[in-house]
Amino acid sequence: MKTIGIIGGMSWESSVSYYQQINRGVAAALGGLHSAKLVLYSVDFAEIEALQTRGDWQRSGELLAQAAVALESAGADFLVIATNTMHKVAEQVVQAVEIPLLHIADATADATADALLSSGISCVGLLGTRFTMEQAFYRERLEARGIQVLVPDGAGRAMVDRVIYQELCLGQVKPLSRRDYLEVIEKLASEGAQGVVLGCTEIGLLVGDSDTVVPLFDTTEIHAKAAVAKALES
Repeated sequence: MKTIGIIGGMSWESSVSYYQQINRGVAAALGGLHSAKLVLYSVDFAEIEALQTRGDWQRSGELLAQAAVALESAGADFLVIATNTMHKVAEQVVQAVEIPLLHIADATADATADALLSSGISCVGLLGTRFTMEQAFYRERLEARGIQVLVPDGAGRAMVDRVIYQELCLGQVKPLSRRDYLEVIEKLASEGAQGVVLGCTEIGLLVGDSDTVVPLFDTTEIHAKAAVAKALES
């Protein structure tokens, strides 16, 4: 079994989900008392969020690159950045180490593209932080697989982003925010989205398949499954 290196803490709420899902995936695959071999480097998210707000992605990338080097030194065979937004600095992380990075958008595209396109679905909505929704670094990896990507309007993007940073990252799951998210999901569906990518690792804490008839693609679940598969491959 390969050792997974996880750059987490962005937020630690979603890092808990990663830890649970990866270990459950290994246990399901191998049975008995098996669990994942992994090392976790958890950053101080307040520092990262402040850099995001200032637009200092260079410094953000330096911090995550330092984490990657520490994980490589600790014996990690490959890396997982346990958040969507910080994949904006994925190239800095890749350049800092010799071990590979399992990119969340690539894992999402791989997991969804075949299933979507084989079912005649070629358009999805994307929810995430404003950086993920408004910038190309994430969306372009889905579009490269032939998937059209829609995002909410300005008011919708602001609401989705606010709930992530001011509620979900603090462990607050509010029914009113769930209602607001579901309204955005339904609006995206009315505009042509045949499914919605939950492109922030905290969103799965708020909405799930039982809340809507619109197919949801939870990137935390997808990324964790991909990490398990890579750890167990021969």
